[in-house]
Amino acid sequence: MDRWSVRVDPPWSLEAWRGAARVALQCDVAPEQLDWLQGDAGGLLDAPSLTQAMPSPSSPTVAVPKDFVELAATCLCHRDPQRMPLLYRMLWRITHGERALLSNPADPDVIRAMALAQAVRRDSHKMKAFVRFREVPGAPDAFIAWFEPDHHIVDRVAPFFQRRFTGMRWSILTPYRSVHWDGQQLAFGQGAQRSDAPAEDAREELWRTYYAHIFNPARLNTRMMQQEMPAKYWKHLPEASLLPTLVRDAGDRVQEMHDRQAQAPQRRIPERPIPLRQPATARGDDLDGLRTAAASCRQCPLWEPATQTVFGEGPHDAQIMLVGEQPGDAEDLSGHPFVGPAGQLLNRALLELGIDRRTLYLTNAVKHFRFERRGKKRIHSKPQVTHINACRPWLLAEIEQVSPKVIVCLGASAARAVFGSGFNLSRDRGRWHTLEDGTRGFGTVHPSWVLRQEVGKREAAYRLLVDDLMALRTHST
Repeated sequence: MDRWSVRVDPPWSLEAWRGAARVALQCDVAPEQLDWLQGDAGGLLDAPSLTQAMPSPSSPTVAVPKDFVELAATCLCHRDPQRMPLLYRMLWRITHGERALLSNPADPDVIRAMALAQAVRRDSHKMKAFVRFREVPGAPDAFIAWFEPDHHIVDRVAPFFQRRFTGMRWSILTPYRSVHWDGQQLAFGQGAQRSDAPAEDAREELWRTYYAHIFNPARLNTRMMQQEMPAKYWKHLPEASLLPTLVRDAGDRVQEMHDRQAQAPQRRIPERPIPLRQPATARGDDLDGLRTAAASCRQCPLWEPATQTVFGEGPHDAQIMLVGEQPGDAEDLSGHPFVGPAGQLLNRALLELGIDRRTLYLTNAVKHFRFERRGKKRIHSKPQVTHINACRPWLLAEIEQVSPKVIVCLGASAARAVFGSGFNLSRDRGRWHTLEDGTRGFGTVHPSWVLRQEVGKREAAYRLLVDDLMALRTHST
């Protein structure tokens, strides 16, 4: 019986393993005839390379269930040296009569593969939870994190950090591989050492102070805490240095809370008044200065879960300004207004009307994305009046700097931010209004409202938006 060897590089690559497995199947090489090699390791029997094998005319067609491909992609990230033979054995069985192999939860190969996949998914979750970026000294807006994963998951998890931290430049270093994001694309490199990452930055003391204040001793459960945050990850976490003391003193703090005299609850929590203009906008800053100042705005709580501030964009002397409600998921990740599905619909309408989007200044009444989490998705949530009022100084400053001839408000929230609380979209849509400084404007529906309509009614809603925007033809250049 001939014996062959095949090398997979990198050993966690689905495409590399898949290509080798496809050749092995075409050459009718059984699982027990094949040595899977990775890295610089050699085969025990010094078998010839699979590339020298001849395809068999009776080889089966390589078509496998999608579930197996996804399972293989996950299992290949595991460090178990037997994962490749295991997956090829399963593939051989699937292509030789056991098409429904994965539906048998009692099969030993299936049990082992599921265990490997679960371990990789757990490790991926821990990486997302416990990576801590530290600012690079002397390099503004550049961050490095050090992490020691159990498995080969950097390529698998890197797109998550790309989506979550699109607006900053960062690197994640691990002992076997590194990944870098320059704001445009991901680049992978060799492994690194712990000393290649900053040991600490100025933000960590602030984070430790915050963590100490939110730590609730009354809800301490050390078993669950160690299960969710195993001690091996503590070296990555600045707050971990506080845990021994916080756990030790938890009993005393609970007793103090119990002995403290009860206080009657306040019937009404007074609201902090919101100034009409932010200090940053009161200096007459230009648009670039306003954009920089808005990036650190903390006048409402929306900045905390959002990825970044999404400021307006367009010519500084644009004749037409379009004001939307707030950024969506795509805008929050990219940092640019109107780039998601609603922005694409707006582009379609402008193109149909012959209006060049590049001549318009586009912004939003609220500069941070307000959302609710539903599983892994972030679903748009309408901003409250307090959020609109907190962001209104930025919008007024944009209007002052751009000084447009026409302002178009997309949606009720945007119209009320510009025209006041008395604006009613159902009643006033498409009607021209004049602001105190003489600027004219009108309100219409938001493109996202069009997308929310039923399929049968969506075209009519789109025509309504286009008909309203047609008034801009006489003002666009």
